[in-house]
Amino acid sequence: MEPAHRRPDRRRLLTGAAALAASAALTPLTAAGAAPRPQARRGSAYPPHRWVPASPANFTAAKRPAKYPVDMVVIHVTQETFKNTLKLFKNPRHKAAAHYVVRSADGALAQCVREHDVAWHAGNWDYNTRSIGIEHEGWIDDPTWFTDELYAQSARLTAAICGRYGIPVDREHIVGHVEVPGTDHTDPGEFWDWARYLQLVQEVSWESAG
Repeated sequence: MEPAHRRPDRRRLLTGAAALAASAALTPLTAAGAAPRPQARRGSAYPPHRWVPASPANFTAAKRPAKYPVDMVVIHVTQETFKNTLKLFKNPRHKAAAHYVVRSADGALAQCVREHDVAWHAGNWDYNTRSIGIEHEGWIDDPTWFTDELYAQSARLTAAICGRYGIPVDREHIVGHVEVPGTDHTDPGEFWDWARYLQLVQEVSWESAG
């Protein structure tokens, strides 16, 4: 069961969301088909994830990194449930999607946009072309959503992405949505533990290199 977190319905960081019912259950991913499993160049293994495709109206088909170099990871917080976030990304009227979404309760990962495509997640075209976007289930003013499982699985994912593209594991290349120029978003917010997160990413990267 989903933890009984407060869900302030006054905010919807994921723009275009309608008033969605507050579901109390975390349901398994039901979309058919396996997620693309790119191989990390330096041994970092991608954690298990399911392919839950976003609408083609919410990203730009591309051939990265041949067309656009990938040199950044952007960290987001959904301001929505995991389940409703996936619904929004499937909605062609939403006009936004991230590459990955991480579930709070158990760290389950959904991939919604292939890494070689440009997801519309950062609100800045240059950053979109250069980055992989990772959404994390939760609300920025409620740190109880940022569970050990969420941090651990997200860190494994980010370490694998950094290994694949040769991205340095530091705060210049792993950034929050709030740091994207021109954005009006504030995620991942003051309760996101950057020191802990970077340490986890570094530890996974070192283990993979060893």
